[in-house]
Parts: sequence; structure tokens; C-alpha cells
Amino acid sequence: MARALYVHWPFCAKKCPYCDFNSHVRETVDVEAWRAALLADMRAEAEAAGGETLRSIFFGGGTPSLMPPALASELIDEAQRLWGFAPGIEITLEANPSSVEAANFADLARAGINRVSLGVQSLEDEALRWLGRLHGAQEALNALETAQARFQRVSFDLIYALPGQTARQWEAQLDRALSLGTTHLSLYQLTIEPGTRFATDVRRGVFEPLDDDEAAELYGLTQERTAAASLPAYEISNHAAPGEESRHNLTYWRYQDYAGIGPGAHGRRGGFATERHKKPENYLKAVNERGHGIAVQSQLTSEAQISEALLMGLRLVAGIDLAGLEARFGRARWAMVSREAVERYQALGLVWQRDDRLGVEREGMGVLNSLIAELVGDELVSG
Repeated sequence: MARALYVHWPFCAKKCPYCDFNSHVRETVDVEAWRAALLADMRAEAEAAGGETLRSIFFGGGTPSLMPPALASELIDEAQRLWGFAPGIEITLEANPSSVEAANFADLARAGINRVSLGVQSLEDEALRWLGRLHGAQEALNALETAQARFQRVSFDLIYALPGQTARQWEAQLDRALSLGTTHLSLYQLTIEPGTRFATDVRRGVFEPLDDDEAAELYGLTQERTAAASLPAYEISNHAAPGEESRHNLTYWRYQDYAGIGPGAHGRRGGFATERHKKPENYLKAVNERGHGIAVQSQLTSEAQISEALLMGLRLVAGIDLAGLEARFGRARWAMVSREAVERYQALGLVWQRDDRLGVEREGMGVLNSLIAELVGDELVSG
């Protein structure tokens, strides 16, 4: 059943002011306790979501590069024992580009990690300080060079559309990033998430987010420059050379089953949604008492599954396969998708439809959530 496995390591050295992920700062971490809990949770999940070999594993966080490489190795070995690995399995680990974590790259590669995603976030020291990062630009470049020498595949993240950022500034940084030789880039517009320190700062008037029109200009520039460098977008914020797309993330966006373990991890399997306890201490307690970390497990209605499939699939440049959705959920396409909305937005140049595929044009990606709300069929809403 499970095609992919997500492992959440919840600890960070510092909480970034823009971050709303399930990350926590702790003075000490009992590695042995976490080893026992993650292995037990993985075994429990394999009992419920076994039956198909894994195509990918993703260590996310938090900062999983702070995880001891020996623990990563043990988790990978256990996953192989429980599920088995498909040929060419992709095993990704998110890492911060600090010199301390880069020193672990060789051991992580020996543990089985073959793809790393570096949280560079900016190539400018001033922006890194504002974003609350603990590394500098040169340290990030050094870590990137080390990663490229150790891992088969390397990606890195950048955040743009910062307050006051101009098109010329972003173009210069983006061109530099494209010259660094990776085959994948994740390029995210700064989003002010509720509950973050940046949300508080905006509310208090400490800074103003970049104007929507200016952010849209930077988005368009990003699509043009990456395409020209043969790293076109394949998802709203992700760019890759052909064949270098994140196979793990494609599992999410194509709405295929995946298992998720660790604090706050989500999963989808056989029409069920799972969510683990978010707070690390509560997660450990649950695993010790029940043998797994699940806080909520619920059966999704077909309407909820179709809505999720649309929400995820329309993020992809390739769009969604309407015939595939019909076969999977046993519904006519125009019961799942509003024909009237498709025709209206197609006339406006925001949506495209070719044969059995439906997707969002580049001009529509900036208002994707609003478009999806309109595209969902009336029968799903009433259902």
C-alpha cells in the first residue's frame, strides 16, 4: 500500500521566524529514546501500510541533519526489512548548510542517503540574518560544494519576494543559484504564516510584506530564468532538469499513498488519513503506551479524497489526469470538476485543458487556491 515513507525529526537548533513547521528547540535530545520510538512507530505503520515496496524515503523536520547518522542508517535498514526497496529508491534528507552538519554528510551518504535538500534560503548575508538563519552565505556555498561531492543528487531552497526586494536583486541571486550546478531548486515566495514571529511583526507594523503585484513579477521572472537554464518548473515552487524531479514529493502531488512517522507526521493510506502527535514529549508517551504515535486516524469520504487530489494535483505543471480520477473514484469528471468554471477560466488564460488533462497556466498559479475553490464540482461541495 505505501509507496513512500516520511520520517519527521522535530528538532532544530533555532526556530526561524517564518517557519510554521512542527519544529522544536530542546537543550538535550535522548537519542536512544527516539531510536526506540521511531523504530516502533515504523513497525506499527508497516503492519497497516505494507504490501508494496518503497519508492522513496524522506527525512524531514525540523532539521534531520542533526540526527545522528547511525540512527538514520538504522531507520533505513529497518524500512528495507519491513517494506523492501524498489530499484533506484530515492532517499532524501533535509539539511541546514552549517559547517557542523556538513561534517556529517559523508556518514549520512554511507548510511544510505542519496539525495539531500539544503535549506540555503538566501545567498546574501543580510537576508540570512533577517530570516533568522544561523549560517552565512559563504558557509552555505561551502556546504553545497561538500554535498555535491557526497550525494548523488542535490537540491537547495531559496526564499524570495522579501520586503523591498527588487526584480534586479532577485534576478542576480537567481542567476547565481542557477550557476551552482544542482539539478533541482525549490524557490518559495515568502509567505507570512499564522502563528509565526513574522506574523506578529507584520501585525505590529515592524515590516510590510512585498506587494502582490511585485511578488507576481518576481514569480514570472523566476519561471523565465529557470526555464532558460533548463530547470523549468514542474510544480508551483519546484524546478528540475528532466528526470531530476523529487520522486517523493511527486507521490504527494499525485495523491498516492504514503506512510508518515515521527511527531506531527501525516500519512495517507487506503482512504485513511493519519496524523501523529505533534509535541515530541506527547509522541514519545503515545509510542511507549500504545506502540505507535498516531493521534488521529480517520476514513476520508470520496468527496474529501477527490478534493485533496485536485488540491495537490493542480500544483503540478503537468496538471491532473481527469480520466485517471474518473477510474479511481468512479465519478464522471464534470461531477468532480465544474465544467462552467473550467470554461470561464480557460477563456481568461488561467486554466488549460488538453484531452484528458486539466492544469493551471502560469498566470493562474498566483491565485491557485482561489481557482481550486472554483474548480471543485458542485456535487463535491454539496456532498
